[in-house]
Amino acid sequence: MKRFGSLRGSKKRKDQEVKAERRQSEPHGLLASGHSTPPTPVQATKPSFPLESYKQEPERLDARSRSYSSPPDTGQRFTVPGAQGFITTKPPAPQPFSNATSKSVSKHRSFSSARPCHSSQLRPSAHPLTPMLHRWCLEESDSDIYMRFMKSHKCYDIVPTSSKLVVFDTSLQVKKAFFALVANGVRAAPLWESKKQSFVGMLTITDFINILHRYYKSPMVQIYELEEHKIESWRELYLQETFKPLVNISPDASLFDAVYSLIKNKIHRLPVIDPISGNALYILTHKRILKFLQLFISEMPKPAFMKKTLEELGIGTYLNIAFIHPNTPIIKALSIFVERRVSALPVVDVSGKVVDIYSKFDVINLAAEKTYNNLDITVTQALRHRSQYFEGVVQCHRLESLETTVDRIVKAEVHRLVVVDEKESIVGIVSLSDILQALVLTPAGIDALYS
Repeated sequence: MKRFGSLRGSKKRKDQEVKAERRQSEPHGLLASGHSTPPTPVQATKPSFPLESYKQEPERLDARSRSYSSPPDTGQRFTVPGAQGFITTKPPAPQPFSNATSKSVSKHRSFSSARPCHSSQLRPSAHPLTPMLHRWCLEESDSDIYMRFMKSHKCYDIVPTSSKLVVFDTSLQVKKAFFALVANGVRAAPLWESKKQSFVGMLTITDFINILHRYYKSPMVQIYELEEHKIESWRELYLQETFKPLVNISPDASLFDAVYSLIKNKIHRLPVIDPISGNALYILTHKRILKFLQLFISEMPKPAFMKKTLEELGIGTYLNIAFIHPNTPIIKALSIFVERRVSALPVVDVSGKVVDIYSKFDVINLAAEKTYNNLDITVTQALRHRSQYFEGVVQCHRLESLETTVDRIVKAEVHRLVVVDEKESIVGIVSLSDILQALVLTPAGIDALYS
């Protein structure tokens, strides 16, 4: 009996262990009756993507559960943008780069499908991009590697996990809209038209400049149009026959398409709009795209043209440069912005030396300070009200390499570099559009700047 009892005890312990293992392997929430509890609904969220601390290649968009962020639900039903006057610019088929000797990469190629390969040229890191970048290095010319990088990533990949997106209804007063831009620290906002139930355009600082330029008369005369106009009435008056549909892009489109659209349409902000829901998700800029590329640039084979100078590559604008002087009235500067369609004006002293720069973004300070009724003040007086600390004009030289120039403009977080000579006199301007054209579009045989 003692032996039988020990065997029975052993069997009992074994049964308990089996049951314990079974409980561990079963889903959580199992009830005593044998029915499992219904799982708690979990909203599919976008994988975390803080651009500033990005260390891994984002998942491919079609391989993850996607839930686009959008403005609060107002009960309105958005319609598909394709039927509401939206346009999305598609680049022409890439032409072979003049220095490339190998065939182009398949459009659907992705980094995640790369097989590991070894290289002494790339540093031995665990970076998921390294194998694919090395494979590209072996298989093809590296002259168009940045183009292929952009084609392998989608716009959704660089949309931050959390960001601020301000949307204006076209029935809002223009004055209140510009004050809202200042209050929220943003430079542009998509415009929603309730009648059409779709986004119809963008309100930017350029609109503020155009209104001031058109209606300002003197400090003694109030700008009633700014006080009374609604956004819709301003758009009808200003656009008239020049009306163009909103240029936007799908989150599924490649970054290559985004670069082409920004440069081809000569715009600085490209709204990312979900084609299914019609929701605006984010506003893409040259700066954001170039910063994303810069995060991976050390992992890629370096094209030979990166070591060439700006002069050799012909990057930048060097003829008929628009500039102003410290005593130039603000209204004159606004006229140059409108007539020359430039985004910044270097401030040059009597000796020709660049001493400051007045950009379109600085004009918004007129709204912040509520001093837009007196545009006869000088640029120097206006720049004393800069809301952000100014570290000086970021400069470069024509004999500096493209690699040095890219690194400088990304680190300085500016939209342009002023090209100067040995005496710091202005020679030209290198913009973000110039750089993205050289890095991404020129290797594809596309000239979007002057086409």
